[in-house]
Amino acid sequence: MRAVFSLVLVVGVALAGSAVYMTQKYFNQSQAELAKERDLRAKTGPLVQIFAVNKVKKYGEVLTKDDVQMIFVQQSALPEHAFDKIEDLFPDDGKTPRYISRQMEKFTPVLTETVTEPGRPAGLSASLEKGESAFAVKVDMASGVAGFVNVGDRVDVYWTGSAGGTTEQGEMTRLIEGGVRVVGVDQQADNSVASEGVARTVTLAASREQVARLTQAAATGRLNLAIVGTDATGATSMIEVDSNGLLGITPEQAAAAPEAPKVCTLKTRKGTEVVETPIPCATN
Repeated sequence: MRAVFSLVLVVGVALAGSAVYMTQKYFNQSQAELAKERDLRAKTGPLVQIFAVNKVKKYGEVLTKDDVQMIFVQQSALPEHAFDKIEDLFPDDGKTPRYISRQMEKFTPVLTETVTEPGRPAGLSASLEKGESAFAVKVDMASGVAGFVNVGDRVDVYWTGSAGGTTEQGEMTRLIEGGVRVVGVDQQADNSVASEGVARTVTLAASREQVARLTQAAATGRLNLAIVGTDATGATSMIEVDSNGLLGITPEQAAAAPEAPKVCTLKTRKGTEVVETPIPCATN
């Protein structure tokens, strides 16, 4: 009996020791996981939930409740104008649809910039702000900055023509609008899709006064575009270059330039040919 009792005691102690070891190991693992979790939270900071699309959504498509889901993002990296409440994204329970204004890949956060206002279809009008109108400028390889202009770019608009309708001092070029926003390239108003080839028409967002200026400029000369930085604003100073200024000719030099000698001729028809014979010019 003593042998059996001793054996049971040894087995019991062994099991107890094993249980203590396993418990200690589990405790250590839990502590390590907790420490790792605390370290991760310290690095990432608080997490917040926002809505994102759960499938690819193309420009112009309707956005429904079935197209979105909640995702976690770092509060420090939270995109501006993101939706975190279903009632903000679908104010009347989705009865008035929103449309996709920019192509979105799966799990892309839904922002006010990527969807239209409820009931407002996607299109050129969705890209215009209050008081803006769309003005189309015909361009080619040179005037359209070699096809590099895209929706969302900002451009300076230069006018080239003869001041006052005369050509006494040659053509002049003037910056007439600066930092104008591009809202369309040919028939494309979605800035997530690059235009193919060289654009033939670039549509600008402009005020009514700017539209009037651009219309008059297009009727009296040629328009050229120059891409500028996204933080560019309207022109603050007059920028103008004429032929004399380009060549460094002062007004005094231009006035003192000798006139070309006058040449007088006498035209005589011989059969089917007309012969011009130089003659002295008559004096007044």
